[in-house]
Amino acid sequence: MLTCRALWKKLAPLARASSTVCRQNVRRAGWNNARTPLCVPVAHMSTGPVGGGGDNLKYALLVGAAFVGGLTYAVITVKGDQERHRERMAAIASRKQKSASQIHTEPLAPLETKLEAAAAPDAEAAAPSETAEPPPAADSKPSLPSHAPYLLIGGGTASFAAARSIRARDPGAKVLIITDEPDLPYMRPPLSKELWFSDDPSVTETLRFKQWNGKERSIYFQPPSFYIDTEELRSAENGGVAVLTGRKVVHMDVRGNKVKLDDDMEISYDKCLIATGGVPRNLQVIERAGEEVMKRTTVFRKIDDFKSLDKVSRNTQSITIIGGGFLGSELACALGRRSTESGLEVIQMFPEKGNMGKVLPEYLSNWTTEKVKKEGVKVIREAVVKSVSYKDDKLEIKLKDGRVVRTDHIVAAVGLEPNVDLAKSAGLEVDSDFGGYRVNAELQARSNIWVAGDAACFYDIRLGRRRVEHHDHAVVSGRLAGENMTGANKPYWHQSMFWSDLGPDVGYEAIGIVDSSLPTVGVFAKATAKDTPKAATEESGTGIRSESETEETATSAVAPAAPAPVVEHRDEYGKGVIFYLREKVVVGIILWNVFNRMPIARKIIKDGEEHADLNEVAKLFNIHED
Repeated sequence: MLTCRALWKKLAPLARASSTVCRQNVRRAGWNNARTPLCVPVAHMSTGPVGGGGDNLKYALLVGAAFVGGLTYAVITVKGDQERHRERMAAIASRKQKSASQIHTEPLAPLETKLEAAAAPDAEAAAPSETAEPPPAADSKPSLPSHAPYLLIGGGTASFAAARSIRARDPGAKVLIITDEPDLPYMRPPLSKELWFSDDPSVTETLRFKQWNGKERSIYFQPPSFYIDTEELRSAENGGVAVLTGRKVVHMDVRGNKVKLDDDMEISYDKCLIATGGVPRNLQVIERAGEEVMKRTTVFRKIDDFKSLDKVSRNTQSITIIGGGFLGSELACALGRRSTESGLEVIQMFPEKGNMGKVLPEYLSNWTTEKVKKEGVKVIREAVVKSVSYKDDKLEIKLKDGRVVRTDHIVAAVGLEPNVDLAKSAGLEVDSDFGGYRVNAELQARSNIWVAGDAACFYDIRLGRRRVEHHDHAVVSGRLAGENMTGANKPYWHQSMFWSDLGPDVGYEAIGIVDSSLPTVGVFAKATAKDTPKAATEESGTGIRSESETEETATSAVAPAAPAPVVEHRDEYGKGVIFYLREKVVVGIILWNVFNRMPIARKIIKDGEEHADLNEVAKLFNIHED
């Protein structure tokens, strides 16, 4: 009984509140149903007569019974809620214990690694455990910078010269070179010259060669230690040059200042150089001849081409070189020299009347052809290829005049096509006459895009618009482009030179427009033992002869003339000077076995004056010195 009273004292306020809420809900229901509000029994009881006590007692009993029932229901509900609460808390506690047990039994390193990787995306990922799945292929690639202040497309001479120039003017510059070749920047001339004369049987692996003067050097401009890793470029405090090999730029967004690679990765830039060089041409009759012919044909340009042709020359009986220009003649002499030891048959054919017939005057071209023959080469002149087929394990070359040549392998050395694949996406202009990207006097194609090397069609203030495919031009134009990328704003005025060696004994250097269709005047003298490419490298100390030149020497005073007689067009063209004329003005000069005189030739072309007597001009080169 006491328990009931105590419980009643506690629950009475709740009951009264519940009763009040019930009455309010009833009234609301009445008003909501548009009826007169109901009167509760308590109000009726309070207004009833005194004699109505029986009804009050009944009502009190009903209220009490309702209260006891509600109280019982409340107690049961509270107990049920407490029980469910205990069960729920027990379940939660059980789950926490289970989760804690699992966390403490797993190694913590992978979790820490994931947290570190999420906080620093550029951090190196930890090594995966033995049971972990291998990471996606994309994660295995080196981390590449998403932005490069200086982006150089192409890994040849022009790009390297530009990178070196940029770093010279901006020591903290960050330069990224992208090349589709697997190699670091290297020089191409030795591929068709000195490398073929090496006595080292592993030369195709070392790519080291002896210059004509006997000094040894590598074909690469710099060792790998010169460059920094692409992963370090972004964070390098002092900047540096990084090279991304084996990747090709396939699209340029000049508005967004970014490029897309062949794996869809994008790299943005502040300033960009296009130095994509060129692609060696092939004859259409060869390309249409089928797979067997193409497998036995080499187009020569890269290190891999040198390695492949070297292997072919050691494992075949006959090689035919199609082309009589610089490259074709150099390879013919190189392979011809090897043929004396191995019995290899070397054939060179071209449509001109003599070697380098498009460059040299006819008399000198014919003389050169005889020199090439003495190197062990079988020369076929005025040869126009009609068709090529593969029959009886041999390539059969049919010429338009009916002659047939059977050989094992073909080397197509028929010129270079400038690589302008990015012109369309970049919206850059390609010259319709000379090919290549048209650039202004500062080698600029757009406000923050420059072009250098073989792919640049530039305006020469003396000789008009030109495109040059030679090592020296790549060096000079790359160097100037690099300077202008750092704000130099210099015009291109340098007359680049080029050279070709037909072995260690015959070589020439040329500058300007050297076209055999132009009028020429040649002045020759008797050669001596020091008038050879070998002697020239011994004097200059370098095998790449243009490396001995500087812009300062180009404007220096000419050498004093030697008072010796001048001989024109002798049968023995040991050494001499050939002038190429356009309206009595010298526009091109070839120094035949005359070396280290290029600054004089450069000044003559730069002056652009008419010369009444070129014999007197020839004296400036001291060709009659003993």
